[in-house]
Amino acid sequence: MNISGRAKLAGIMGWPVEHSRSPVLHNFWLRQYRVDGVYVPLPVRPENLAQALRALPALGFRGCNLTIPHKQAALSIVDRVEPLARRIGAINTVIVGEDGTLEGRNTDAYGFREHLRESVPGWSASRARAVVLGAGGAARAVVAALAEEGVEEIRLVNRTAAHAEALAADLGGGAPRISVHAWARRDAVLDGAGLVINTTSLGMDKQPPLDLDLKALPTGAVVVDIVYVPLETPLLAAARGAGHRVVDGLGMLLHQGRPGFAAWFGTEVGVTAELRAAVLQTLAPSR
Repeated sequence: MNISGRAKLAGIMGWPVEHSRSPVLHNFWLRQYRVDGVYVPLPVRPENLAQALRALPALGFRGCNLTIPHKQAALSIVDRVEPLARRIGAINTVIVGEDGTLEGRNTDAYGFREHLRESVPGWSASRARAVVLGAGGAARAVVAALAEEGVEEIRLVNRTAAHAEALAADLGGGAPRISVHAWARRDAVLDGAGLVINTTSLGMDKQPPLDLDLKALPTGAVVVDIVYVPLETPLLAAARGAGHRVVDGLGMLLHQGRPGFAAWFGTEVGVTAELRAAVLQTLAPSR
């Protein structure tokens, strides 16, 4: 990596932030493309978020990523919010303009969409029926991506119905048709679906597995789990065993970083096997 006194600066703000794999991701690209720049972790307490974001231009930063717990709070701090991020209700990428103003974007929907396209070549959203498990921030990004792709119907399943209903109200109102279903009906809701996405933490390392019976899911459906530790969750293992196409969660993490990197460092980047391997080395379940 080439770092000079004119190095382009970016980073990630969170509290805590040491869990983030974004420094590994972005610094891999900086080395690969020989960019004079650096990407650093920025531990910022919630009460200091506004001060930290406003300091970015003065410190010479091109921008930053945001992780828990800052994604929602930043909406009221930045100067502009892209329409997609406003609909999702969260920012994960901040761009510093030439005039020092801050623009908030959400690239999680982009990351999900690009990873799905790469992992299942030829898959079409046309007339597809999708089941989304969960109703948190990740689910909002996934639903926004599916809506942009033209999915015909989205069935939301969540343990807290009010959260799913709020998501449907915020992102619905047109195509696709969004319906809310009780968690107890999660198996039956799979009937006729062509795509299933788990956005919950169930199945993650040190979390309970997702209890989901795939018998009602049509043969050849695509099953996605945004969890990436472990890379193959019990859900994906069961889906693979039943003959379904499966998509792990790592690619969403990798692809969501591409738009921010291009904005900060001026270079378009891609996701390669070497990048996946570099990030996988940091993802031991025992961490």
